[in-house]
Amino acid sequence: MIIETADISDAGKILELQKLAYMDEAMLYSNFDIQPMTETLEDVCSEFSNQLFLKGVEDNLIIGSVRGMEQDGACLIGRLIVHPNHRGKGFGSLLLEAIENSFPQCGRFELFTGARSERNLNLYRKHGYSAFKTLPAAHGLELIYLEKIV
Repeated sequence: MIIETADISDAGKILELQKLAYMDEAMLYSNFDIQPMTETLEDVCSEFSNQLFLKGVEDNLIIGSVRGMEQDGACLIGRLIVHPNHRGKGFGSLLLEAIENSFPQCGRFELFTGARSERNLNLYRKHGYSAFKTLPAAHGLELIYLEKIV
């Protein structure tokens, strides 16, 4: 997998992959109204103005993506996705490391995931993230916020 900076022309493919990648999460929570599933192309395109999008490419196909932005000296990481057929190969780790390396000026990294998303939690903990708060979200969903201080 080659990791590159995505541009707005990739938005449609990233959104398509996002909905496919988050299908497992939607099924886990029996909630297909989670934001990654309801986000529109217009929503994703608008995020290109204030977030860095990275894409993982293999055989000219986008098989992974992650977003990040700096806020108050911290890098906020979101939508780390890998195509279901490419999971378990370390691509999520590569994308996470790539977005962190894209913000060397940040001394703190923050992300969140669902409280029952063990695969995600294991990945983040493996990379030095630890939980610092839990908040309720819509439809009974609980989100765990994790941080990594460098």
